Amino acid sequence: MRLLLSTYGSRGDVEPMVALAVQLLRRGAEVRMCAPPDEEFVELLEREGVPHVPFLKPWRSWERPPTPEERHQRVTDFITAQYDTVAGAAEGCDVVVATAMSQFVAPSVAERLGIPYHYVLFCPDVVDGLDGRGFTELFKEPLDAHRASIGLSPVTDVGELMFTTHPLLAADPTLGPWNGKSRLDVAQTGAWMLEDERPLPADLLGFLDGGAEPVYVGFGSMRTVGEESVRVAIEAIRAHGRRVVIGRGWAGLDVIDGRADCFVVGEVSHQRLFGRVAAVVHHGGAGTTTTAYRAGAPQVVVPQAGDQVYWAGQVAALGLGVGHDGAAPTVESLTAALGAALEPEVRAQATSMATEARVDGAARAAELLLAGPAPGAQVLRRR
Repeated sequence: MRLLLSTYGSRGDVEPMVALAVQLLRRGAEVRMCAPPDEEFVELLEREGVPHVPFLKPWRSWERPPTPEERHQRVTDFITAQYDTVAGAAEGCDVVVATAMSQFVAPSVAERLGIPYHYVLFCPDVVDGLDGRGFTELFKEPLDAHRASIGLSPVTDVGELMFTTHPLLAADPTLGPWNGKSRLDVAQTGAWMLEDERPLPADLLGFLDGGAEPVYVGFGSMRTVGEESVRVAIEAIRAHGRRVVIGRGWAGLDVIDGRADCFVVGEVSHQRLFGRVAAVVHHGGAGTTTTAYRAGAPQVVVPQAGDQVYWAGQVAALGLGVGHDGAAPTVESLTAALGAALEPEVRAQATSMATEARVDGAARAAELLLAGPAPGAQVLRRR
């Protein structure tokens, strides 16, 4: 079987698809993956041996999320940036699997070819529209305009076109259970985790071994955080007598005063690092939340956008840490949140629940895909 995987988004949208690709390749499938050409994604796919079909426009080139007034134009721009690449890569494939912003092009590509299309959700809470408006209202106009240009009929239900009626949910069933509220028939596989066995750098290991467990703070691909966010986090962590590991991330975060109690890391294995820290302060991306959960590390989630609010709520509800109220904490609010997360009972709960983490989601998804189209999977014929 030949499968095309397509994703257009940040690290949290790319790495799980690489995990799926690895599992498919191990089972003898032919796989190619459309992904942004950002350097870290190129290196990731090359390291894992996944054939990469790069888009022309890097994900980092999208400077900021669109305003509600700009959404139609942004969807048009996403389609323009992706369609030719996905359409070309899909030729000769038997299945298309997509996620993130590839939802705007992959269904139409699969429809033109008459092959199955599967959509992947990384969060149970993203299928009900935005700002109280449904997907058809939000995105029908630009989608219909593009579909007309390639000889396809208008969309009746945009949500069903993008997500299908039978999407895959790549989320841990304890951390992010399917709520069953929508009409979707979801197949929840567990989170798609790429095993990262890279050893930690020697200088980082030296820092970790040089004192009590530090607190990690990082905001992944969020570029809206800056020096003030680092200052607040460092002061809050120091207020608890803890050292600090700072994840540089896409915002290029760094130390604020050069003191020896702070250490900055770039691209390292979070799976190894999170097992060595007292707590993880982060933005609430699905991948970071799941990695901290799997490591048994208490969490303080400071959500910045999108599904991060959901993950903050889940961390709090499950007793794994604290969901901060708002994207811009003060020293006082973050000190209080971190104090709560560092309580022994939170560590005990996080350690206990880590044993329940499902680490075979990508393997389960690969088996489902190779078994053939599931009932309800989308196979549209060009009309």
